[in-house]
Amino acid sequence: MKFRTLLAAAAALTVMTPAIAAAKTQIQWWHAMGGALGQKLESIVANYNKSQDKYEVVPTYKGSYPETMTAAIAAFRAHQQPDIVQVYEVGTGTMMAAKGAVYPVYQLMKDTGEPFNPKDYLAAVVGYYTDTHGNMLSLPFNSSTPILYYNKDVFKKAGLDPNTPPKTWEDVESFSKKIMDSHAAKCGFTTGWISWVQLENFSAWHNLPIGTEENGFGGLDARLSFNGPIQARHWNNLKKWQDNGIFQYGGPVGGNDAGPKFYSQECAIYMNSSASRADILANAKGFQVGVGMLPYYSDVKGAPQNSIIGGATLWVLQGKDKDHYKGVADFFHYLSSAEVQADWHQFSGYLPITQAAYELGQKQGYYAKNPGADVAIKQMTLNPPTANSKGLRFGNYVQVRQIIDEEFQSLLAGKKTGQEALDAVVKRGNELIAEFQKANE
Repeated sequence: MKFRTLLAAAAALTVMTPAIAAAKTQIQWWHAMGGALGQKLESIVANYNKSQDKYEVVPTYKGSYPETMTAAIAAFRAHQQPDIVQVYEVGTGTMMAAKGAVYPVYQLMKDTGEPFNPKDYLAAVVGYYTDTHGNMLSLPFNSSTPILYYNKDVFKKAGLDPNTPPKTWEDVESFSKKIMDSHAAKCGFTTGWISWVQLENFSAWHNLPIGTEENGFGGLDARLSFNGPIQARHWNNLKKWQDNGIFQYGGPVGGNDAGPKFYSQECAIYMNSSASRADILANAKGFQVGVGMLPYYSDVKGAPQNSIIGGATLWVLQGKDKDHYKGVADFFHYLSSAEVQADWHQFSGYLPITQAAYELGQKQGYYAKNPGADVAIKQMTLNPPTANSKGLRFGNYVQVRQIIDEEFQSLLAGKKTGQEALDAVVKRGNELIAEFQKANE
């Protein structure tokens, strides 16, 4: 009889175990991070799931950023949407225009009673994802900004101070000439992301407007305006520097050819994302890498201001029940903790999203042990963001970046001046933005 009683108890446990497991509310998170970053993301989620017994976050890789956003929008229309979707920064306008699809983060945290203070987050990071009233619409997760990398060994060979990166564009030009004249390297500098680094961030760094209506934050009727005389001068300089060998073009979109030019020591200076730091250090074999802030023109009043971010944020979608949203809010609180953010930042090279995470890294001695790892943070927080420097928000902006690449190539081919190329970007880009406005008003 005792044996039968034990068998019955065991059978009951077998039946109950799935029920207990199912009692956890599942939170679906669609993301666009593969490789080592995706593995780290899954590790963060696993640790959260172990930390409590009410919710289970299920991360799912959905491909590239455009693929992930497109999949989420299609799923929403089919009433099969995830709770959370990771969307890159240029998709912000599209997400905001998706009426009834988004549950703003500030409202979510308020409705669920989860501890939340927007002032805890780095202003230059969250400014990109807030409305004109300062309300956070999505939660920053992987944010980066472009910075300057340089070859310390080449600098030394050229008679330059290996511990002093160029501060101004005048420095970039004079340093490059010394490097080339001394045969320390074949070219002075290259860059990734012409659109992001040499136009959008260039404008913000010099406190110049990217567009009207606070760079698009003020409404759908905003239009591009980054074809001013200083931006045109810079593009003309890039053309001139290419012609005399100082600058080498790294290719369209992300500029995938730029990195190898730096790794092979062909070019001494390289401008790209702060999140590229780990890859750069891994690929820069045989020489020391230095890090500095983006260069600026010394005669431009208000420069340097602050750079703007790239990367992605986490958007919450409508259509779930209260238990799901309570779980999402709890997970976001966990993601924002100093410990999680400091670990993610130090592993990935992305910015910490809170001041507390940055301060924890300082206490841990991370920046002392890794010189240059905090340059991106210092650059982003150099000055409080202005209407010109908190970011940009335009519909159809992915296509606008393609136009920027096309017109920049026309410039380099000698078909257009810097002013003509940027005028064409603004004209063609504003036509796309007007189409977006018409479709979403």
